[in-house]
Amino acid sequence: MDIKIRKSSPLQIKTSCMVIGLCEKDFTAPLLKELDQKLGGLLLKAKRNGEFSAKEGEQILFQPAGHLPAERVLLVGLGQAEKITDEKVRRAAGQAMNMVTERNFGQMAFALPFQYAENEHTAPFQALTEGLLLASYRYDLFLGEETKNARKLPKAVTLIITEGQDKKSCEATVENARKICQAVILTRDLVNAPGNIKSPAYLAEQAQAAAKQSTLNCTVLGQKELAEEGCGALLGVAQGSAREPHLIILEHKGGHKDEAPVALVGKGVTFDSGGISLKPGEKMDEMKMDMAGGAAVIGTMLAASLLELPVNLVGIVPAVENMPSSTAYRPGDILTSLSGQTIEVLNTDAEGRLILADALTYAKRYEPKLVVDLATLTGACIIALGHHATAVLGNDQELVDALLEAGDDSGERLWQLPLWEDYDQQIKSDVADVKNTGGRPAGIITAAAFLKKFAKDFNWAHLDIAGTAWRDQSTPYTPKGGTGVGVRLLIAFLKNLSNTN
Repeated sequence: MDIKIRKSSPLQIKTSCMVIGLCEKDFTAPLLKELDQKLGGLLLKAKRNGEFSAKEGEQILFQPAGHLPAERVLLVGLGQAEKITDEKVRRAAGQAMNMVTERNFGQMAFALPFQYAENEHTAPFQALTEGLLLASYRYDLFLGEETKNARKLPKAVTLIITEGQDKKSCEATVENARKICQAVILTRDLVNAPGNIKSPAYLAEQAQAAAKQSTLNCTVLGQKELAEEGCGALLGVAQGSAREPHLIILEHKGGHKDEAPVALVGKGVTFDSGGISLKPGEKMDEMKMDMAGGAAVIGTMLAASLLELPVNLVGIVPAVENMPSSTAYRPGDILTSLSGQTIEVLNTDAEGRLILADALTYAKRYEPKLVVDLATLTGACIIALGHHATAVLGNDQELVDALLEAGDDSGERLWQLPLWEDYDQQIKSDVADVKNTGGRPAGIITAAAFLKKFAKDFNWAHLDIAGTAWRDQSTPYTPKGGTGVGVRLLIAFLKNLSNTN
């Protein structure tokens, strides 16, 4: 899909569909008055009748009948001008793309709300591009050609800018947004891939492929190397599957040679049956997404490389499959982790924290300035926050605050939960250094309290993406299935971090 920038009046663009984003007060603007005249008064009539008042989420489609170069005009509401945000622009762009795609329009153009478009910053065009590209995504690898071809994306999209805006800066912003969306799409593809092809080895191959199309370095450790390292927690989870585990390490060297890296750690359980503590059959098919944290790390590393971010990064993904078998680990087993700490296993379905324990310990050898882990870790997170926010906890408030800010900037919102020492009592074991579950109460927090024991040597934050990594219902720019959450959040965080250094 070709995206171009053009300085012009929206009413002078020849296209299949001219999309204009409007705020509630825009009806008195000269351009809207002219548009209403071209439409024979239908716009203001629609406002009077309550069909369209530019409230957030509203849309209305007109056919100008030859009075405009555009074949159709689609108006998309963004609500009150003083409350407009980049996220609302993303959603409006996604709505428009869905409408244009459903009707097989061959081209489209998009003009932002007037007050918002005249902002000297180019951030609105990043949000606009992200909304358009991410809404165009579908996982169609296994669909027949006839089904695939029934859905046609517009071949060309034109973004309208005002006379006061710098075209080159806007083009650079659009290109950066493209790179970020490329990484989000990779992440979504990895999450949506079915379990029969998505083995730990497959995940490692996809990381290696990402390295080949960028400047990343990729190292993959197999079962033999993991045993030599002493990754007993990771290997314990993996031992029930015929598919061997891997530890994937990606490196981006964009900062000074002697600068400590940021480490990103992502849970990579390619399919989670629950092991001996078997999950219920209902919705077990969705457990192909239990590696969404690992996918987000791979996607973020790709985006950081493509954007040439001036930071040093290490991405670590422990990749395993959690299956029940005669060789599977059992409730009551005691595992010795890479750190040397012993873990009493009470529930084999609390496996993500076990593989993250070894991955966090492995990250220590890079002497990182900070570590962020992402994991679809607890069902409790969905109960607490639904599908609207990711839980964040950590041992460094400054890091947590920076992630909260990045969440607001990217539209991938976070909500902080406490990590008081009181919760450590729930994971205290009588027979080992720690047990892998603290029971139902405060499940998000006790899972993070477990991870904290393996992250005490560095500044660390944990993101529980269980509720945000997968959706049963689509949103304007996110179809059903894998959302790709984490990539845009972490890129916003890393950009802010590099700007403050």
